Amino acid sequence: MKKPDVERIEEAVGEGPQARAQLPVAPSMGPALANLRAPRLHESVDRRAVFISAMAVVLAVVAALVAQGLGSLIHFFTNLAFFGRLSVQPASPGDNTLGAWVIIVPVLGAIVVGLMARHGSRAIRGHGIPEAMEQVLYNQSRIPPRMTLLKPLSAAIAIGTGGPFGAEGPIIATGGALGSLLGQGLHVTADERKALLAAGAAAGMAATFGAPVSAVLLAVELLLFEFKPRSVIPVALATATATGVRIAFMGGAPAFAIPDLVTPSGSALAFYGVMGVVMGMASVLCTRAVYWLEDAFEKLPLHWMWWPALGGIVVGVVGWLSPRTLGVGYTNIEDILSGRFVGMAMLAFCALKFISWSVALGSGTSGGTLAPLFTLGGGLGSGLGLLAAHLFPALGVDVRVAALVGMAALFAGASRALLTSVVFAFETTRQPLGLLPLLAGCSVSYLVSALLMRHSIMTEKLARRGGRIPTELGADALGQALVRDHGLRPVVTLQAEQPVEAVRAWLASDAAGSRHQGFPVVSAEGVLLGVLTRRDLLDGQDAGVRRMKDLVKRPPAVVFDDSSLREAADLMMDEGVGRLPVMARDRPGHLVGILTRSDLLAGHRQRRDNAHRRERGLGAPRPPTPHPA
Repeated sequence: MKKPDVERIEEAVGEGPQARAQLPVAPSMGPALANLRAPRLHESVDRRAVFISAMAVVLAVVAALVAQGLGSLIHFFTNLAFFGRLSVQPASPGDNTLGAWVIIVPVLGAIVVGLMARHGSRAIRGHGIPEAMEQVLYNQSRIPPRMTLLKPLSAAIAIGTGGPFGAEGPIIATGGALGSLLGQGLHVTADERKALLAAGAAAGMAATFGAPVSAVLLAVELLLFEFKPRSVIPVALATATATGVRIAFMGGAPAFAIPDLVTPSGSALAFYGVMGVVMGMASVLCTRAVYWLEDAFEKLPLHWMWWPALGGIVVGVVGWLSPRTLGVGYTNIEDILSGRFVGMAMLAFCALKFISWSVALGSGTSGGTLAPLFTLGGGLGSGLGLLAAHLFPALGVDVRVAALVGMAALFAGASRALLTSVVFAFETTRQPLGLLPLLAGCSVSYLVSALLMRHSIMTEKLARRGGRIPTELGADALGQALVRDHGLRPVVTLQAEQPVEAVRAWLASDAAGSRHQGFPVVSAEGVLLGVLTRRDLLDGQDAGVRRMKDLVKRPPAVVFDDSSLREAADLMMDEGVGRLPVMARDRPGHLVGILTRSDLLAGHRQRRDNAHRRERGLGAPRPPTPHPA
């Protein structure tokens, strides 16, 4: 059977957001409908998604290689600063033999970073993710190209000279900068450039930890602020590619190898959930401490270029007292998770690490937050687990599981990236029996943090600058609402052959229906010819025009009764109109209603009612569901 003309509307739609379908015209409809503009049906993916995905794969290879290069660069500066040798072999600054002279090393590195920030780009300061979020939210994902060089170089100097940071934050920022640079060089939309930025950032994280799924979730929760196929698919392909590159260089072993865990008992699981309360409060403390210190540095009568040097003094002194606090410290995380580093010595180390990290980050140097938060959370969780095992041995608490939950829960509370935290802890340890305790502890920590603190450690800086950050991922209310539920009503129309003067007299009479702002014009057969506004009708500049049809200047923009309100809103915006005639697909050209801007607002009523209107319990009569007019 041949398709009806109305079903071929979608086939006539070109690509791009401005494309519009042309309604096929029967001879009786007249030429006015030949160029009728109707909304394009929403497509979750198209051929552009294939192109962006291919670019994301190429980008991931580059980002993964850059991650490997940044790791080698950190090793180079570590060997040079603490051991006086030219080498890129892995080295821990904690093994130095400089004695008290070690205090000078972080200070010198911080001075170099301060000079780079002042004369290169101030954006290299901080831990990278908030800066990437800022570009996504307020600058159409446009990161200055120089950041692709300055951020990794400054981070390598800061960390290589003893900065108590992880390399993952700068790598994520650098990957995002690479994605943004690629997006700026290609002919793409802002949304496509955002997908490339997120793909580069996620690829950087995957190349660091070999955790592709959590890298995708990090991109969704902290950069994309959406879960759409056209953005998630490129990011997922990028993380898979970057992880493959990492395996080629470093093998497929987990980032933090720990002994196999055992299935937790019900009482132990309850303890891990309660532990989330402590971790949530600790995440609030960490966040407020960092920004309190940042405010304190702002009050100093000294140029901000020198603040990292002051922070470097604290880093150096703490590093002299506890050498393990210097540098990246991924081995510290593994030792805590495996139970090799426990007790008072470990808690003292964590306290000193917190002082060193918070002061250094508050001073505005370049470095990441993930590894320090994982270290602090793992240490606090290990301490709580050891205390519970000593006081309540019947609970069956495993210190290693407590450390794992603490590591993820502190990050979940501080960053508000719940799923990222749970999956990251699983992927980096490959311990599936830890998933249930992780889900319990991280969820409680997230809840406590959200109750006690409005913004996260990632978004507080942006909020202080007056930004409004998305905190929820939800379905598009207008995308779910249909035109037929809001725009089907009797329509006041004008006949094509009506005299202009008669219509103007009717408008001046204030008769029923004459106060509308727009009027569809229809032929004698009831076919829509166009839409006239009150201004068109009362303008008075069309001398000699006698009939309504002569005032119609262009074919109308219309919407179908089964279109979504989102499609209608997009068409209104593209066409610059405030109302759209509604047609049924099985009767093209014939009106069944009209949709106005106020109807679009009404489309949010169900979402608002679902969120705020409380209903009576079982057995109580339910109020009748209101039907749109």
